[in-house]
Amino acid sequence: MRLVRVELLFFAVLSSCAIAAFGQEPAEQVCRRPAPGSIVPEPRDLRSRDGTLRVELTYRSSHDAQGRTRFCFLAADGSEAPTLRVSPGDWLIIALKNEAGILAGVAKSEAHAAHSRGLSNSTNPRVEVASVTDASTRPCAAGAMTPLSTNLHFHGLTVPAVCHQDDVLHTTIQPGDAPFEYHFQIPKDEPPGLYWYHPHVHGSTKAQVLGGASGALIIEGIERAKPALAGLRERVFVIRDQNLLNPDAVASAEPGTSIPPVVLDHDGDVMNNGTGTGRPAQDLSINFVPVPYPDYRPATISLKPGERQLWRVLNASAITYLNLQLLVRGEAQAVEIVAIDGVPLNDGGSAVRGSIWQNHLGVSPGGRIEFVVKGPPAGVAGALITRAVNTGAAGENDPTRPLANIIATPNAVEPASSLAQAPLALPPATLPWIGKVEPVRTRKLYFSEVPQDPRDPTSPTTFYLTVDGQTPKAFDPSVEIPNIVAGQGDVEDWIIENRSQELHDFHIHQAHFLLLEWFGLAVNEGFLRDTINVPYWDGENPVYPRIKLRMDFRDPNVVGLFPYHCHLLEHEDAGMMGLIRVEPRELQQSKAARE
Repeated sequence: MRLVRVELLFFAVLSSCAIAAFGQEPAEQVCRRPAPGSIVPEPRDLRSRDGTLRVELTYRSSHDAQGRTRFCFLAADGSEAPTLRVSPGDWLIIALKNEAGILAGVAKSEAHAAHSRGLSNSTNPRVEVASVTDASTRPCAAGAMTPLSTNLHFHGLTVPAVCHQDDVLHTTIQPGDAPFEYHFQIPKDEPPGLYWYHPHVHGSTKAQVLGGASGALIIEGIERAKPALAGLRERVFVIRDQNLLNPDAVASAEPGTSIPPVVLDHDGDVMNNGTGTGRPAQDLSINFVPVPYPDYRPATISLKPGERQLWRVLNASAITYLNLQLLVRGEAQAVEIVAIDGVPLNDGGSAVRGSIWQNHLGVSPGGRIEFVVKGPPAGVAGALITRAVNTGAAGENDPTRPLANIIATPNAVEPASSLAQAPLALPPATLPWIGKVEPVRTRKLYFSEVPQDPRDPTSPTTFYLTVDGQTPKAFDPSVEIPNIVAGQGDVEDWIIENRSQELHDFHIHQAHFLLLEWFGLAVNEGFLRDTINVPYWDGENPVYPRIKLRMDFRDPNVVGLFPYHCHLLEHEDAGMMGLIRVEPRELQQSKAARE
């Protein structure tokens, strides 16, 4: 949002002053970014040993020559956004130190001056700029939520929403705090695949993720679910969005077309023009190699001619949808999809794991997709692109653009990681396939948004995610009354409508779900998701677009209070979020007995 950009620019100035005062390394030496056109680097792999992965992460901030704020997670060796690799049953222990902005060097009076400039949300008494000591002794107790506070959400993992594990409602780590320890065991039945970690501080999530604070997390063993993958080399590609490097540049008109006009929404983002061209709302990068508008100089990916690799792609964008295509000689190639949102494809819960062949791969913000590619013949041009996504009349502009050139050469450096050659089969599931379980109840929720002036797209907008029958309210982190109460062991059906004219991206913490219907049409998917796109309303149809999901609350790890929200993070920050409390089975049984 425009206000957040101003806030973070102000803190970037404070950051540079504090760094100079405390003798830290210059701001330009942290959160580094490769040059456009660079070879796509591989993130550093940090692997568990003897059943444990111990990681030291430092959360840092800096700003570039244009004044744009960057955020990053640095490992102990200085590598940025390392890929965390663990196996089911392993322990993950992370010591997270917040050094963003070096706020320890900012006087309390200066912090309050920043507060008076509009850094807090006046409707939320917990969102305030405070001195470092205000929350340093109680990071689990809902401390100050500032643009430089941080925490970690382990997107997709079924781990408890409690302090030191995956709590995002109370845990806030302030600049200058002692390292905060996350420690939890990966469930033994966690599906093997691609997950990720990122900050989840309400009101600042978009700015921090847009600034680059994210990394991949892999649960090893996908070859155990699909033995045909055994021995393949694998690549991890994290696609992020960022503020435009050249916001005032003019796009080149396509032959026979005119340049579409640029219309900005209330957040200062370019609105969808419906042409598939024009200025994007945000630039994209691939493993931090930027592909900036308007020239879109692509990055470079090399592999050997004809080589099969497993590509694990994370859309870590704050607001940008992807529609990926792999081109050879300019023609779209079908690729073998083997996992969605961290879960290997599964033929309706059977023991036989399947795959799907597609020549376009839609990945909404927060989503992941894993697929097998085959390198082009030597000397044949290949490319990875994202096609335009129509996000609706009120959505952001996501035009067609390249991401990387694919070079097939015998001298290509082999990826650092490969799958096991002789994997043991995964044990059979202990619970019935969710698609065959009758739901205990059905709920309806809906996305909506209310602009202050419906005739003015730049006017402030309030975003809602409402349970049908309740009054629409923007999420307030100071109120912990859940919108939904369920019981551990329950399976529910949720119908989610979109009553707005832009796409929304539903995500729930701690649980996966099965897609049953898309706009009233039955869907036969044999796999689970944790993010799902909800089609936009055209403003005229008397029936709102809707999807139907089967929600799985059978795992004991889902007990607790946690959020569900739109994963377009500016929508989440602006109120499009709700809370669900999953109660222990014993409590549910006790309530039933009393009734």
